[in-house]
Amino acid sequence: MATTELYTKGACVWVPDPEAVWVSAQLLREYRPGDQQILIQHADGTETEYPVMPPSSLPPLGNPDILEGENDLTALTFLHEPAVLHNLRVRFLDYSSIYTYCGIVLVALNPYEQLPIYGEEVIDAYSGQDMADMEPHIFSVAEDAYRTMIREEKNQSIIISGESGSGKTVSAKFTMRYFAVVGGATQQTSVEEKVLASNPIMEAIGNAKTTRNDNSSRFGKYIEIGFGHKGDIIGANMRTYLLEKSRVVFQAAEERNYHIFYQLCASKDLPEFRSLKLDSAENFRYTNQGRNLHIPDTDDAVELERTRNAFTILGVQPDQQMEIFHVMAAILHLGNVNIQASGRGGERSYVDAHDRSLAIFAKLLGVEGAQMAQWLCHRRLAVGGEMLVKPMTGQQAIEARDALGKHMYEQLFTWTVQRLNSSLRAHRQQPKSYIGVLDIYGFETFHRNSFEQFCINYANEKLQQQFNRHVFQLEQEEYLREQLPWNRIEFSDNQPCIALIEGQLGLLDLLDEECKMPKGSDENWAQKLYDQHLNHSAHFRKPRMSNNAFIVLHFADMVQYECDGFLDKNRDTAFEEPINILRASQSELVAELFQKEPAGEVLPNSSLPNGSLRSGKRAHREHKLTVGFQFRQSLQLLMETLNSTTPHYVRCIKPNDLKQPFLFDPKRAVQQLRACGVLETIRISAAGYPSRWTYEEFFTRYRVLLHGSLSTDDLRRSCQRTLSDLIPDPEQYCFGKTKVFFRAGQVAVLEKLRGDKLHAAGVLIQSWVRGWLQRKQYQKLRWAALIVQRYTRGTLARRLAWSLRYTRAALIIQKTYRMLAVRQLYLTIREAAIKIQSFIRGTQARRIYRQMLVEQAVVFLQARVRGWLARCRFRHIRGAVVYLQCCVRRWAARKELRQLRAEARSVEKYRELNKGMEVKLMQLQLRADQQARESASLRETLKAEREAYSTELEQLRSSLQKLQTQLRENVIAAPLITEKKEEERRRAEERHAQEILHLKQEIEAIRDKRDALEKEKDDLAIRLQEQEKSRQETHQQTVDEADASVRAELEEERRRYQSLLREFTRLEQRYDNLRDMSMFSNNERSRGHRRTDSSVSLEALSPVSTPFSSSPIFPSPEEVRRVSVTSPTDRRPWSSEQPMDVLMENVGVAKDTAEKMKGEDLKHAYDAVRVANKFLETQLLSQRAQWEEEISALRMKPHEARDRGDTAGDAEIKDLAEQVAVRDQECSRLRRELKELKHTVTLRRILSYAGLAMVESQDPSPAPEKNQMLTGLLECRKKDENKLIKNLITDVRVEVGLSLPSGLAARVLFLCIRQVDCSGDQTRVKGLCVASVGGIKNGLKKHGNDLDMTAMWLKNAYLLKDLLQQHSPRKDMKGSEELVPLVTDVQESVRALSDLCIQAYQQLLSISESRLQPIIVPAMLESETISGLSGSSVKMSSGRKRAASDPRAPAEGASMSAVLRELGALHTALSRQDLPSGLLEQAFHQLIYLLAATTLNSLLLRKDMCCWNRGLQIRYNVSLLEEWLRSRSLQTGGAVTALEPLIQVAQLLQMGKKTEADGQAMVKTCNALTNQQIVKILSLYTPQSDTEERVTLNFIRIVQGLLKVRSEGQPPQLLRDVRRVFPVTFPYQKPAPVSAAQLKIPESLKISFLRRI
Repeated sequence: MATTELYTKGACVWVPDPEAVWVSAQLLREYRPGDQQILIQHADGTETEYPVMPPSSLPPLGNPDILEGENDLTALTFLHEPAVLHNLRVRFLDYSSIYTYCGIVLVALNPYEQLPIYGEEVIDAYSGQDMADMEPHIFSVAEDAYRTMIREEKNQSIIISGESGSGKTVSAKFTMRYFAVVGGATQQTSVEEKVLASNPIMEAIGNAKTTRNDNSSRFGKYIEIGFGHKGDIIGANMRTYLLEKSRVVFQAAEERNYHIFYQLCASKDLPEFRSLKLDSAENFRYTNQGRNLHIPDTDDAVELERTRNAFTILGVQPDQQMEIFHVMAAILHLGNVNIQASGRGGERSYVDAHDRSLAIFAKLLGVEGAQMAQWLCHRRLAVGGEMLVKPMTGQQAIEARDALGKHMYEQLFTWTVQRLNSSLRAHRQQPKSYIGVLDIYGFETFHRNSFEQFCINYANEKLQQQFNRHVFQLEQEEYLREQLPWNRIEFSDNQPCIALIEGQLGLLDLLDEECKMPKGSDENWAQKLYDQHLNHSAHFRKPRMSNNAFIVLHFADMVQYECDGFLDKNRDTAFEEPINILRASQSELVAELFQKEPAGEVLPNSSLPNGSLRSGKRAHREHKLTVGFQFRQSLQLLMETLNSTTPHYVRCIKPNDLKQPFLFDPKRAVQQLRACGVLETIRISAAGYPSRWTYEEFFTRYRVLLHGSLSTDDLRRSCQRTLSDLIPDPEQYCFGKTKVFFRAGQVAVLEKLRGDKLHAAGVLIQSWVRGWLQRKQYQKLRWAALIVQRYTRGTLARRLAWSLRYTRAALIIQKTYRMLAVRQLYLTIREAAIKIQSFIRGTQARRIYRQMLVEQAVVFLQARVRGWLARCRFRHIRGAVVYLQCCVRRWAARKELRQLRAEARSVEKYRELNKGMEVKLMQLQLRADQQARESASLRETLKAEREAYSTELEQLRSSLQKLQTQLRENVIAAPLITEKKEEERRRAEERHAQEILHLKQEIEAIRDKRDALEKEKDDLAIRLQEQEKSRQETHQQTVDEADASVRAELEEERRRYQSLLREFTRLEQRYDNLRDMSMFSNNERSRGHRRTDSSVSLEALSPVSTPFSSSPIFPSPEEVRRVSVTSPTDRRPWSSEQPMDVLMENVGVAKDTAEKMKGEDLKHAYDAVRVANKFLETQLLSQRAQWEEEISALRMKPHEARDRGDTAGDAEIKDLAEQVAVRDQECSRLRRELKELKHTVTLRRILSYAGLAMVESQDPSPAPEKNQMLTGLLECRKKDENKLIKNLITDVRVEVGLSLPSGLAARVLFLCIRQVDCSGDQTRVKGLCVASVGGIKNGLKKHGNDLDMTAMWLKNAYLLKDLLQQHSPRKDMKGSEELVPLVTDVQESVRALSDLCIQAYQQLLSISESRLQPIIVPAMLESETISGLSGSSVKMSSGRKRAASDPRAPAEGASMSAVLRELGALHTALSRQDLPSGLLEQAFHQLIYLLAATTLNSLLLRKDMCCWNRGLQIRYNVSLLEEWLRSRSLQTGGAVTALEPLIQVAQLLQMGKKTEADGQAMVKTCNALTNQQIVKILSLYTPQSDTEERVTLNFIRIVQGLLKVRSEGQPPQLLRDVRRVFPVTFPYQKPAPVSAAQLKIPESLKISFLRRI
């Protein structure tokens, strides 16, 4: 409760109201403690006194106006029931927003109207976004569940609850649709499509119209959607609960049976349904009881078509579908079977043997009608061990018939669910995790409530308990268990009500017990309930006016149940005899539906519960499991499943009972809010810690963020020590015993920090890898650049040498002339300078001379005195020393004399003495030489030292002179020098001496270091020499291997040449054969037989190759192979001898020998053979000479490379190997052509071509222009076509493809196609076109993510299409006389290329869109291009985030520069290929539209972006885009127009929003925005500072009124379709003439096998 100080005058409060529940009022005077009443004023102006006797009864305070319409209820300042109710009403009625967050719960109000907020553009807008950033939506909850599952690898569940008619089924349907889109799989029939297809089927067989809902689910279902490792849907499974079978045979007023029956009746006129014998729904008893057979705005026939399509998608064959419809129709006909009573008192009953409905029923199910009629009216009993047949009364027979119909429908429903599950589980891979969507019936209370309502409300009690325990009880118990400071919040627990129903001796136990009694009845069960629970349970009551009913106080309401029919519905039995008849059906489906199951077996979870079968012997043949028991077990299984997942809650609210669109009933709304626990959720979510992690999980997840010494033994201490650095505010987290708790939004902060850390690590790894790749690329480029530089520099050097030679003469002349002139000037200046120097030097010399005389006199005197003193001292010492030496030497000499005299007498001693003297002499000589060398080196060292010292001495002298000069000046200025200055001078001298000593030491150290470096240099030089030697050896080995390879190739060439010679010998043998034939023909003619000239029968074709220039060129083997000897075209008999004569003269063949021979055949044959021999000889000799030159050149290249020894040796060897391979291919081709020539060409045809070509070459008359255009083609042999496509298109590397000229591949292909067309082979032309199209398609697939390669193939496809279209035979050639049309019709290829161009264009845009999509919203909306705009804005955090939320960090580098960089990449790729500007404009129009639509959609769903400063930021970003488009001349293609909505949005956010004039200006300005978009932006506008004001509801209503005028013709669309694709047109551009001579085909393509013609 708020403090009393807030109840001031003018404060807004909420007071109860009987109609509106809560109404707003204003305080007219301030409340003071102790006042018993407060004066308030209502909205209508009335004033009342409101009693507040206890202070706790003060009315709740209202929230500020700025929080009105808040999208999260937990963000409200005052959290109470009236604030929640008012906020929901404002959002629902004023903003048309049906979704609102309430902590972790999404509150959804049913609008009872189709809203345009579920399209694919909305799914795209919510995909990958955070819940905190987007407007509340069911897609946001689905996205949160999906991302949590992916990130935490934990199963999720979405629990959708609410009353019947509140929109649970629709919410579940949209949830599954969202999963199908974001987790799409690609299979033959995609799994997500199957999941969506299950909805129409289950709605048809499980939904019906009730008084509260037109499409109410009459069963519960839990769908588990399985996801794989990549987050794609790989399967699904469905579990159903408690199908309402009684609706099959009975419907209340204004209700309908299940939809499938009405759909079949509406489609009765279809041909395939005529066998069902259906009629209108009014004529069937099972469909006409509700008397309301139609649903507004629903076509049952169309719905059946949707159902059948869904069956087809799920793999149900049409014949199996018809079997299902046969069973459905049989149930309808069963209800029309007329059972008549007979006998006294109606004790018996019977069915007419001619009953039409029974006959149709039996025919549809394939059973015996008579047997079914028998057992519908009789039953079998076991009495005393005997089986008796007992007739049933009319009422009992009708009940048995209805029981059979319900049992049949339930079995078919169960089979359908199992069939759907088997189809949805078709994927072999096991799901890694799943998301469960629970769509179960809501709480129901009718005028008469029976067993079905009891089970439904029991299930809702369990779900409410699960919700309570998860949101309330588990929350508080978790905090207490973790010893966190927390105040327990009391809440209403419904466990007593659940214990009343399912506890020991509860309602279900007593019901099952009564069902086991032989004579159990509903009255006895009711009496047991009164005895057991009345006055013992607070949730059980007895009605005052009834003894056959009971009342249960549920969590939502008090419901009275009628006991009639409880036992029969709980038993749910059907007699076995009719079931046995159905088991024997001829229909496989019917027999399968009613197969026997083991007694007591629990039915599968796909359909729970099932009924039991009843026969005469009840105790032995009845299933022990009742409906209530099975339903309780299935519900327990559901609770266990939900408790094992992370739940996400959606609370659906029914705003009114009239099903009117946007009508809000506060009584009904607050009743549901109180029942579903939304208010309690607000209290707990706002006060607690919604995010929690165990210490182990936290340590594992955020270990990269933890600093310092980390200890896995004490994780809590490690987390506590480092978490304070990550989150400075200690109030945002709390440490428990085993977990760490966070406030809302803190996990997102940690996730962003973690993402940044991991991103930095990834960037570091990428930098190293990219650096290595770039270094490798740099080395390759450097190697290529060095080669280019080498040749370029050589050329420049030669050019410079020539230039130097030409200029040298001029330079010599200039030099000589200038030398003479300058020398004369120099001599003059020199003479004057010498004179001046002589006078100056003379003066200086005389001055120095006088000074030297003085110094010499002083030195002379000093020397004389010092010399005399020294000589005196020396004479005295010398005398003493000499005397001493004389004495010693005399004694030694006498001693030595005695020894010498003794030794002189020995000759051997003398010899030994001489020998030692020789050795000593040699040693002394060696020693003298060594000392001489040392002396020389010492002299040199001394000389160097002297020079250094002299230099230093000169420097010191100069310094001394400077000091003396300064001293003299100082003496003049100050004649008296103080002792202090003298002391300073002495210290300076000492310091200088120390510095000199230090410098000398450094010099010595430097010298030592220099010596070490010189030594190291010598070692390196030796090592380099060794490496150079090894490299030279390796290079020599490589050159030798290349030389050996060239030699081997030379031998191979020689072998091929010899084979050509053998072919020449074979031709000579053919000449001999022709000569023999000629002789035989002469003999035949001499016998009287006349034969015509052979040239008449041998007909030739006009050549298709180019005319001969110097030597005749024979047609290619492919052309010759297509020439027929008896071809009817161009008949030219060999009557003229001119071509042969000319040919013989040109090749140098004499005519004498041929003229001497008789007979024309022999003559022409002989001449032909001689010409052919001469021609082949000439050709072979020329080829041999050419090959020998090439081989010699190849031999020289390795030697040159070896001599040069440069780094290009390997490359040249590789080039040589490639040239050898090319020559090898050429030789192979020539050999194959000769072999084909052997089998396909006659000499006469060869000479025909050669002769005619020679005549044409020598004919001076010009050839027609049509033949001139046939030159410049490229010939590709048929066997090389696949190789051409492979080398030119499919196997082209990226670097090679980007280095090719624009459209080179298309031009090469066209020239090849043109050449084949000239040869007349139309089939091959079409085949080559098809191969080209296929190759480009493969190239596009291979480079599906490469922008540049896709643009390159787009250009080639575009150019090839234009070339074929330009030369098409159907094209009018009047305006282009120089063009020669194709013979083959290539319109199909042109169309295929047009489609291929569109495909490449779309692939190009797809690549750009995939790169732009993740950065559009961060760049356009979130990036701060203008710094400081949002510095003061604080984004309000909501409490709806949990630990499972996915706090994705923004895209790295997501700024406008990144967007412009991606656009620039596309523009560069298109411009590089010289594509037309119109195509560029269309491409950028598409991309700019995507950018604008995505930005606008995100803005319309994000409240934090609708503010003034964000509008300024958007306008600036749009201006950057406009400037970029204009700089590239792309502003005229619609791209700038696509930005107009964003411009108007920015203006709308910055315009005034107060008066009606502001509204008129706004409506006039924002003409590119729809009405819904304008209203949505105004409703989302959020002030970011105190200077702004919130848009009032009154102003929004004014704008809505102004917008109604222009609303005609506008689609009711909120978001723009981001998937809209603008059609592209490829304008025809006349290509330039193409010739093979103009093409520069690089060797890297390896298509040298093409021959230029």
